Amino acid sequence: MPLSGYTVGQAAKRIGVSAKAIRLYESRGLLPDVRRSESGYRLFDETDLGILRFIRQARSIGLGLDEIKDVLALQRSGQQTCGRVVALLDDHIAEIDRTLADLYALRATLNDARAAAFSEDGRDGAVVCHMIETDIPRSRVG
Repeated sequence: MPLSGYTVGQAAKRIGVSAKAIRLYESRGLLPDVRRSESGYRLFDETDLGILRFIRQARSIGLGLDEIKDVLALQRSGQQTCGRVVALLDDHIAEIDRTLADLYALRATLNDARAAAFSEDGRDGAVVCHMIETDIPRSRVG
């Protein structure tokens, strides 16, 4: 009796990811061993599709594959995963906050450079552009 299930392509269409992504998830150990048909095709069942949906959603909120693998391993071992997911999200939020602070500091430095251009009355000694060749206070950029 032939096995039933979804091929990689069928699973990809149902979940809304590419077949290449599913193969990557499988190679990275995010999916449990998948059954194969007599001709060697991977066959995904509803449980596998649920895992693929979880991976798609986790990717959509910015979790990396290693983080997702960690959460799935916790779940498979019977542990609660929400605390771990919250900690991962907190880490991502903190990283975004650091990036925003760096970008605001860069913006301020660029504004200072631009303002200096208008206060210099067209210096002639510059090889390229006096805005770049003049020392700009970098106290705002870390």
